[in-house]
Amino acid sequence: MPASEQNHPATRALHADDPLNMVTDVAPPMHLSTTFRYPNELEKLIPSEDPVAEFDGKNYVYSREFAPNATRFEAILSSLLNGHAVCYASGLAALHAALVLLNPRRVSVGEGYHGSHEVISVVSRLSGLQKLSLDCPASSLENGDIILLETPVNPLGTAFSIEEYAKKAHDRGAYLVVDSTFAPPGLQDPFLWGADIVMHSGSKYFGGHSDMLCGVLATQRQDWTKQLFEDRFALGHVIGNLESWLGVRSIRTLAIRVQHASQSSAKLITWLHRALNEPNLAPNSEEHVIQAVLQNIFHASLQDEPWVRKQMPNGFGPVFAVVLRSEEFARGLPRKLSFFHHATSLGGVESLIEWRALSDARVDRKLLRISIGLEDWNDLKSDLLQAFQSLVEEQ
Repeated sequence: MPASEQNHPATRALHADDPLNMVTDVAPPMHLSTTFRYPNELEKLIPSEDPVAEFDGKNYVYSREFAPNATRFEAILSSLLNGHAVCYASGLAALHAALVLLNPRRVSVGEGYHGSHEVISVVSRLSGLQKLSLDCPASSLENGDIILLETPVNPLGTAFSIEEYAKKAHDRGAYLVVDSTFAPPGLQDPFLWGADIVMHSGSKYFGGHSDMLCGVLATQRQDWTKQLFEDRFALGHVIGNLESWLGVRSIRTLAIRVQHASQSSAKLITWLHRALNEPNLAPNSEEHVIQAVLQNIFHASLQDEPWVRKQMPNGFGPVFAVVLRSEEFARGLPRKLSFFHHATSLGGVESLIEWRALSDARVDRKLLRISIGLEDWNDLKSDLLQAFQSLVEEQ
């Protein structure tokens, strides 16, 4: 019996694609072929009129349309995202697909990920798409426009109310696209709060091992799903066979990876936040060292608005940002850490830290983005503390 909505997401991650299994292998094989033989039976040789409607999960023709590993990956994602999922070569390809689908005249967007602004800039060159700020007056939006809401937002990890922006969009006949990359399934379901389209950079938590590029759109509208597939056929920004296979492999463990990383992140943030706000400092104490280096910390868990815990009832994500007391500290801290890779991106099994100015010139040059992985949190805590101590000693 295939997995259903009544089953736990961890179960669905392992069994939602069972109906698409065409072999006896327990681990799905990798299908590398780009083309597939037509049937031998004459009665099955029927000219195609609508490839999307005719596809039954098994009648593959050409991998730019549908491919076995991608179809299985999309089946699992559809179950977990509570909408029809369509995969792309990257997160930015997914955003481009959303803009092509909705073809808005205006897009309201916050600071967020710099790559999203680059996609908007390209589309603007072609269509005259106008970019508005996220806090623009509702009256600036018209029928068919878009609010692109990233929550939690990159690089801070702080959250916005999806329900609030859904109301703002829908009151004007506009659509809400939610980039939920920082809060994968299990932490946040944007559809519950009014999202029209949910977007993910699947390179992050869906991949989970820092070894694949992927983008995902999900919608609960069948007509939009069909159009997304047709647009993908035409534009060709499909996810590759290897990446699809890696996605199926990785999504199986999404629930346990995200849960563990979120719990570790919460413990580290609590430790740092308490130390940062300790009024009575003993010389050379942990709190003294932390306050000498750390100026501020950002994360959804530190917000006190009541909607935050309703929107993210199971945790607030493994990514947060810290602002240090000097640019010199921010540049120097990553090289003093043993268990954090100094690298961009997030969502992998390994913990990452990035002096964010290296990849986004817009941010505070004292800011570091931290993505917590699957290491023991006490080891990460000790690693951070010794790095802080080393910076203080060198000062």
